[in-house]
Amino acid sequence: RSTLIAAVSIPVSIVSTYSLLLWMGFTLNTMTLLALTLAVGIVIDDAIVVLENIFRFIEEKGMSPMEAAKAATAEVGLAVSATTLSLVVIFVPVAFIHGVMGRFLNSFGLTMAFSIMISLLVAFTLTPMLCSRFLPRAGANKHSKKSRFFQPMENLYERSLEWSLDHRWILVSISIALVVSIPFLGKLVGATFMPDDDASEFAINIKTPPGYSLLHTDEVVHQIETRVRTIPEVRHLFTTVGDTNGDDRVTIAQVIVKLAPLDQRKRSQSDVMVAARAMLTDFPALRMSVDAIKPWEGSSGMRDVDIEYDVQGPDLEKLQVIATQLRKQIEGIPGVVDIDSSYEGGLPELQVNIDRQKAADLGVSVEDIAATMRTLVQGDVVTRYREGQDTYDVRLQLSEKDRSDPAVIAGLTVPSSTVGEVRLDNVAALVHGVGPVQIDRQNRQRQIALMFSLAPGAAMNQVIKQLSARAKRLHVPPGYLTTFGGQSQSKIYGEMVAGFIVAIGLSIIFMYMVLAAQFESFVHPITIMLSLPLAVPFALLSLLFFREQMMLYSVLGILLLFGIVKKNSILQIDQTINLRNQGMERRKAILQANRERLRPILMTTAALVAGMIPVALGRGEGATAHRALATVVIGGQTLCLVITLLITPVAYSLFDDLEIWWSHAVLRKRPQLKLVEPAFSEADRAAD
Repeated sequence: RSTLIAAVSIPVSIVSTYSLLLWMGFTLNTMTLLALTLAVGIVIDDAIVVLENIFRFIEEKGMSPMEAAKAATAEVGLAVSATTLSLVVIFVPVAFIHGVMGRFLNSFGLTMAFSIMISLLVAFTLTPMLCSRFLPRAGANKHSKKSRFFQPMENLYERSLEWSLDHRWILVSISIALVVSIPFLGKLVGATFMPDDDASEFAINIKTPPGYSLLHTDEVVHQIETRVRTIPEVRHLFTTVGDTNGDDRVTIAQVIVKLAPLDQRKRSQSDVMVAARAMLTDFPALRMSVDAIKPWEGSSGMRDVDIEYDVQGPDLEKLQVIATQLRKQIEGIPGVVDIDSSYEGGLPELQVNIDRQKAADLGVSVEDIAATMRTLVQGDVVTRYREGQDTYDVRLQLSEKDRSDPAVIAGLTVPSSTVGEVRLDNVAALVHGVGPVQIDRQNRQRQIALMFSLAPGAAMNQVIKQLSARAKRLHVPPGYLTTFGGQSQSKIYGEMVAGFIVAIGLSIIFMYMVLAAQFESFVHPITIMLSLPLAVPFALLSLLFFREQMMLYSVLGILLLFGIVKKNSILQIDQTINLRNQGMERRKAILQANRERLRPILMTTAALVAGMIPVALGRGEGATAHRALATVVIGGQTLCLVITLLITPVAYSLFDDLEIWWSHAVLRKRPQLKLVEPAFSEADRAAD
């Protein structure tokens, strides 16, 4: 019966959350479903705490289920509301992070907050009602609290807690050592924005040399398709030749490779990509890359890259020199693959060198020359032709034969303000040359972007650190700038770090405010929140052990871990305060309170870990990213459970000693007041 009463809170809370999702306009997508999955292990916590306290009142105090439901719910009301509200303020700031990451986390944070608030309502209404109706009276349940499972565990915990209270500074030293280890463990854990999940598809991006025709590019792509089809895991190919973004470039192509489903192949997507990359090394004239398909569009319009490093400045030739030097430095960084540059030179062109003095004498402006050349050579759209449902641009330009003849172009006439019309070769010299395919600009500066991806297992934070160090050694001249840019993962990774620093900072502030208001104390919230930094090293150790990286979902797991660890501390401190308010001595109150709260803490922890196991063992699309979150919660909560169960009571006793010492110190400084009885004269006494 107890299990069913607690389990009812899960479907009630989750299904009720749907109405709030509908109200906010959210859909059931990857992030909302992930939030609902994580909420399964959280929404039951409040019900477990209320249920366990009601059960304890029935067994130990002999109350009827109705009386126990009222008294026990009132006793834990403060603790449950404090844990729930302080957990909500962790996820609400996450929902309002800006940038690309904010688009990912908005629905996640609000869905978590909605489900947690509904679980509080369920714990205060539905759970006590069911307990009052369906729990047996005292003595009717043979499986009482003094069971073979919990009794030895409680005895062991009580002995450990007594030793900890007798050796408080040893626990303090261990806690300080754990906090100090955070930076060192952080350097060992790789970091990225989001891993390349096995989506059973990837892209091969191809650039042919400048001057290739569309037909020539298509022939080369056919050869690449033939080779890729020999990979056993490949099922389908989707190829586009030429630029689809309206630039009319015929030297680029993309092949989308669709693999067999994950359960029908032995090799992972990353292994297949490595094989494809090795297979395409026989095309040295081509610029190719094998990239995972990201959930957002790349900045270049062609590649979705992990890292983009931009070089900006006024002179294009100087930018080429800096980019070449920087590329050599990047090639020496371990884990870098498919490095490429946005600069493409060697495009044959006919250059028009204007004699500005002669043009001014003949009344010809540079603007008129440029407009004439653009209209007659490149062409201008003058109207549109509609055929059925299709619309075509009608472009005015010279015929293809005349556009390719320098003599015809030299004989073009441009308007003059003095003589009417002037031949182009009278004001300009036409010479053959080569130039860039396009010139990119950012912030009114010319730019060359170096783009590359990471090999499987490479950590983005370590690559970024090495790249930044090597870029500093180049001593870029004044007026030139190097920076991470575009919409690559490296830039989004920086936004993620900055966003989570703000979110975590706001969460801690809001958490302290909620706890201070609930406990009406400035000290008790600090005692409770001391468990938060202790959870971080255990989360990092879990990532190291399971060979996962710190990323978007890992940080979400740490936030969730903060909420669970803090909930345990609230239960411990709240019961200790209740017993001390009843007149119990401090040490005895600490021992009894933590013994009474051991069972609900273990039950809620077990429920959370059990809820994370399917996420950790899941397979298919999205499983790789979600596995990191489950790893942090399972490993971090399991490892830090023991230290927090011991350090929270020790911290409470230390802060209580500090509060007593402070009170005595203040009282000693206050001036001593002496009561003096007023003197009355005999006349006053007689009158009185």
